[in-house]
Amino acid sequence: MRFQRLLASILILGLFLVLPAAAAPKPHNPESIVRFCEDWPTYYDPAVGNDFSDSMAMINLYEGLVFPDYDGSIKPGLASSWTVSPDNLTYTFKLRKGVKFHNGKTLTADDVVFSANRLFDIGEGFAYLLRTKDKSGAIVSGVKSAKALDPSTVEFKLAKPFGPFLGALVRFYVLNKDEVLAHLDKKETMYGAMGDYGKKWLLNHDAGSGPYTVKEGKLEEYLIGEKFDDYWGGWKANAPDFFKEFAFPGEVTVRTLMKNHEEEITSETMPEEAYTTLRNIPGIDSTVYFAPHNLQIMLNTKKAPTDDIHFRKALAYIMDYDAVVKDIWPHYVQSKGPVPHTLPGWKPTFQYTRNVDKAKAELALSKYANQLDKYPFTLSWCAEVPDEEKVSLQFQSNASEIGVNVEIFKKPFGSMEDDAQTVGTTPNGSIIYVAAHYNEAGSMLETRYHSKSQGTWEQCEWLGQPDIDTAIEDALSTVDQKARFAKYGKIQDTLVDISPTIWLADQATEWAYQTYLSWPVADRARAKMPLAPVMGYSHYVHDMQIDLEKKAQALKQ
Repeated sequence: MRFQRLLASILILGLFLVLPAAAAPKPHNPESIVRFCEDWPTYYDPAVGNDFSDSMAMINLYEGLVFPDYDGSIKPGLASSWTVSPDNLTYTFKLRKGVKFHNGKTLTADDVVFSANRLFDIGEGFAYLLRTKDKSGAIVSGVKSAKALDPSTVEFKLAKPFGPFLGALVRFYVLNKDEVLAHLDKKETMYGAMGDYGKKWLLNHDAGSGPYTVKEGKLEEYLIGEKFDDYWGGWKANAPDFFKEFAFPGEVTVRTLMKNHEEEITSETMPEEAYTTLRNIPGIDSTVYFAPHNLQIMLNTKKAPTDDIHFRKALAYIMDYDAVVKDIWPHYVQSKGPVPHTLPGWKPTFQYTRNVDKAKAELALSKYANQLDKYPFTLSWCAEVPDEEKVSLQFQSNASEIGVNVEIFKKPFGSMEDDAQTVGTTPNGSIIYVAAHYNEAGSMLETRYHSKSQGTWEQCEWLGQPDIDTAIEDALSTVDQKARFAKYGKIQDTLVDISPTIWLADQATEWAYQTYLSWPVADRARAKMPLAPVMGYSHYVHDMQIDLEKKAQALKQ
């Protein structure tokens, strides 16, 4: 028996000796990169980030339990399946097996629970989409608790039914619990024993399981992500080894970078003439599609003179909408109400059109009608979107027709975010693009007009109306979709009636890109396939491909 075991050991040892050594990972090619620009700074900590550029970064570094497909539908992510209790209050998720974080640790239910608690403890980022508290601190809607039933099963209990819960869950991202705990700054005491909850370290690092990991991050400049070879979702041939997201450097610089093949995808907010110029360069194409975004002038309803409903309606009637959708952005269409027409639950409500007589009539009803010289209208536009200057000048010109003096301020988006934190620093008008955070009208209505989003860039109106808050909460808690959509429609009617916003246009998103890049969004748009990517998910780099031979040829030209 001993001899047989010895012989078996020798044979096994011999087998190992003749087996080829495991192949070393193929070095990543710096030419295999997708570069794109957006507004800045970018925060990719999942408990902090919540705008366009933040989302573009987070979705490549982190993952959630569910994932939004390019048409906006929901499919499994880190959760391979889930069940819902008959009362719609308990969601139970089975986690996908074999998911590795970037440090090699296996993802478990404890990581999911930790990430949920961290998000709600910090209370920033997209936390407000998934939990609401009253003034006493009691949880009144959204996630009441998260619990690990076993290493691969997570249970979420809701305070009350939340119809689009799975859609909203695309904004919940899972972090590596051990990695975060290893990088707490205990000198900070904001979160008690958790110190800073790892926020400082996560400014330029990640603790995710997504297809890319942070190679280098400079908060005020750029983020470079590198392919995570052990990503559970695998990789297509020619998938990019790197991506670089950087601060928008200006239209002229972007055109130069694209011409020199030093950028793969432009921003989506350049002037139309810039896209026309780029399309005429060999090897560059562009794509246009209607995204669930719209362009608005948010009116501060708590600051004179825009605190007066008649003053706001006068501005809504005096605006020349055709100038926006025909002259400035010919691919756009005028908005019909607060919600982009591509979102499920949109209702085509009353549409303001330019009408000088109605504008004058509304202004005459305003308490500021005879003292306009005492109340100038302050208007900010985003420096990263050059054509917003044209919108501001058009608005200024139109408003002057009824005696309203508009003072224009060009501001980086970061400054506009800072201004939005208090009523006093928020201008009378803010020209801002807004996007749905999940693919339903309720996302836009909650984000834009519920009181809990006051103090953020997404609600410069400071609306603060309890009846609208209640209506939004009631709609979101309605499980039946048809009934929920009907409630969304009534809210849209109410908002149009009180006119807290000038809804200018639904955005036809346009990007120029290098043709050596295979980009699913452009491919689907060209094929006229359903396309409604949730904010940021158009730039899911994992699904892109780089033709390096074609790129090399382009560089030689």
